[in-house]
Amino acid sequence: MSQFTVSGQFQSRDGYSKFQTAVEAPNENVAREHVLSNIGSQHGLKRTQIEISEVTAA
Repeated sequence: MSQFTVSGQFQSRDGYSKFQTAVEAPNENVAREHVLSNIGSQHGLKRTQIEISEVTAA
């Protein structure tokens, strides 16, 4: 498995909050899905409220 760094922003009470997180996944698409799932569950957001701007292999 490869290490990916995923960055973007999500809607919060004060506007948008930026995030950057490292994820271990077999490919870029799976890394995106993990981040959408994790941030959505932690902050009570839907996938449409999360914007991923960049996914890079570490």
